[in-house]
Amino acid sequence: MTLLAKLLVPLVVAALVVAALVAFVFDGGHQKTLTADFPRTVSLYVGSDVRVLGVPVGKVDSVTPSGTQVIVKMHYDPSVQIPADAKAVIISPSIVGDRFVQLTPAYSGGQVLADGATLDQQRTAVPLELDQIYSSLDDLTTALGPNGANKKGALTDLLNTTAANFGGQGEKFHQTIKSFGRLSGTLADNKDNLFGSVRELEGFVRTLARNDHTVRSFNQTLAGVSRMLKGERGDLAASLHDLGIAMKQVSGFVKDNREVLGKNITGLDNVTQILVRQRKALAETLRDAPLALNNLALTYNPQTGTLDTRANLGELGHQITSDPATFLCGILDQANQGGQACNVVQRLLAKNRPAALSTKERRTGGSGLDLMDPTLGGLVEAGR
Repeated sequence: MTLLAKLLVPLVVAALVVAALVAFVFDGGHQKTLTADFPRTVSLYVGSDVRVLGVPVGKVDSVTPSGTQVIVKMHYDPSVQIPADAKAVIISPSIVGDRFVQLTPAYSGGQVLADGATLDQQRTAVPLELDQIYSSLDDLTTALGPNGANKKGALTDLLNTTAANFGGQGEKFHQTIKSFGRLSGTLADNKDNLFGSVRELEGFVRTLARNDHTVRSFNQTLAGVSRMLKGERGDLAASLHDLGIAMKQVSGFVKDNREVLGKNITGLDNVTQILVRQRKALAETLRDAPLALNNLALTYNPQTGTLDTRANLGELGHQITSDPATFLCGILDQANQGGQACNVVQRLLAKNRPAALSTKERRTGGSGLDLMDPTLGGLVEAGR
């Protein structure tokens, strides 16, 4: 192989590599494309930047007017992810100068904008032009000028009155603005509580709406009460006047008799405590008193004016003489229901009682005195 051939082979290989790199970089098939419809594209040209967060990621390929809109085709690097809901905005870095297309917002997750997507005018925005600003200012000055709002001096009077009202009040006006700022800060710091209160109020309003019939009925009833009070307002006023006088007199009475009322309240407290402690006895009295009063009424003899009763002393004497232990136990059990006292009495009677009477003596007829034990079972000494 000749020397020339050896030199040409590396050059051809290098040329092929460079051609492949150029084709890879500049071939449209390796770039993502995007079409956007703008209402106007002042100072936007082919080759203008396409940026994300101010960083260039592509270029404008064409700017084509089409009726009332301008179609802008662009491409951007395929490694850059654009969110599916992105918008295209023309940014003006300065009043005069070239502009660029900003794709916003930056991708933070979710679906990605498809290659070859089209954004309509609802997803595009353009900056306000300087001539539009001048035109708006001119319209404003014309509207406020001598041929507009100030045709009869209304605007002048407004400015003069405002100046007179705020003259010398700058410090107070400044303090008002500061206070309003603090109020806004407080509302911002408590926005959760504020919105929570609004939600609770909304729930209350919904409850009222669901119970509209009940609310209407309540309002009608309240209206009826109001009408009644209106018709009786004379009597009501007189009653309130008398009540005021009575309260004044009561207040004076309490003030003059404070010491006595204090003692009475103390005594009432003592009585209340006694009643609490004796509530069982009171309950028994309330249960048995009606029967006792009924029996008392039945014993009254209106012809003689006396209480007629039967003592049954014969039966009582017979019980005392025949079985004094049972009689005494009946009395003692009322005080001591445990039975200890009754047991003691029975032992004493059994120890001290004399020999039992004969069967013949127990069966002797006549008065009960024939059967009486004069010693009461040995508790007392009998006379000789």
